[in-house]
Amino acid sequence: MKVTVLVGGVGGARFLLGVQQLLGLGQFAIPGHDACHELTAVVNIGDDAWIHGLRVCPDLDTCMYTLGGGVDPQRGWGHRDETWHAKEELARYGVQPDWFQLGDRDLATHLVRTQMLRAGYPLSQITAALCDRWQPGATLLPVSDDRCETHVVITDPVAQSQRAIHFQEWWVRYRAQVPTHSFAFIGAETASATTEVVTAVAEADVVMLAPSNPVVSIGAILAVPGIRAALRATPAPIVGYSPIIGGKPLRGMADACLSVIGVDSTAVAVGRHYGSRTTTGILDCWLVAEGDQADIDGVLVRSIPLLMSDPKATAEMVSAGLELAGVAA
Repeated sequence: MKVTVLVGGVGGARFLLGVQQLLGLGQFAIPGHDACHELTAVVNIGDDAWIHGLRVCPDLDTCMYTLGGGVDPQRGWGHRDETWHAKEELARYGVQPDWFQLGDRDLATHLVRTQMLRAGYPLSQITAALCDRWQPGATLLPVSDDRCETHVVITDPVAQSQRAIHFQEWWVRYRAQVPTHSFAFIGAETASATTEVVTAVAEADVVMLAPSNPVVSIGAILAVPGIRAALRATPAPIVGYSPIIGGKPLRGMADACLSVIGVDSTAVAVGRHYGSRTTTGILDCWLVAEGDQADIDGVLVRSIPLLMSDPKATAEMVSAGLELAGVAA
């Protein structure tokens, strides 16, 4: 079976682990048994940024480290057993930004990526090269090889005037705690989905939307031209998972993002925001948490436990989605 999943960072990476657990891929592969399934992740690049002259791709790296067994288990991002000498020395020089953490081991990834970008390689090829080191047990595809960054229009807390800042500054430095007016996907109007991404959606047996942030993770992927058309055209069922449980996000600050675009932090509101493929949307099935309700015309809805407490629990979520979609693993 071919499974294609649209994902963001930490939550998306954990969801991918659940898919691997169910299908016997990656860390969960049984020695001596050939894998008969394929997992492809279409990964958000809206968080990507230039930091200290290096190209940082947080969501791609989080998925790569997590599936490759090297992620820090406490933070959920960055390297296991990380050190911070370079960050400390940069602080002594007074170099900005001082609010973004780059660990010493993590720097190696960004150095390789930046060197390859400057040599003319596209991000998709660079990601494949980096994955040769990590062996994630899945194909990780940046949604586009073009720049498509998420920026946020805020009221500057010092100048008290509106300005646009990179999503990383809004998320990491300000923790979304400044007056926020809108999101802009810079470069999206001229970007395009890669051929590999369009093919992964078109040839999948099932397409899943991980319970990632619907605005700045899944939403940033959908902002890339070609993605919505590919989703609406694929013969595969599209199964989405609510990132909202009981009016609160599974993790992160999805509620802060949703409020900016005028969507309530409820499972039904997010499901309707994505919409049904019977009209102009992208969903066929929608999984919500026990106790939540979601009546969405044209979409099959089921309530299940949605806490990704470990890969086994997540695998059960994935299995329920396949069952609802009528797809057998």
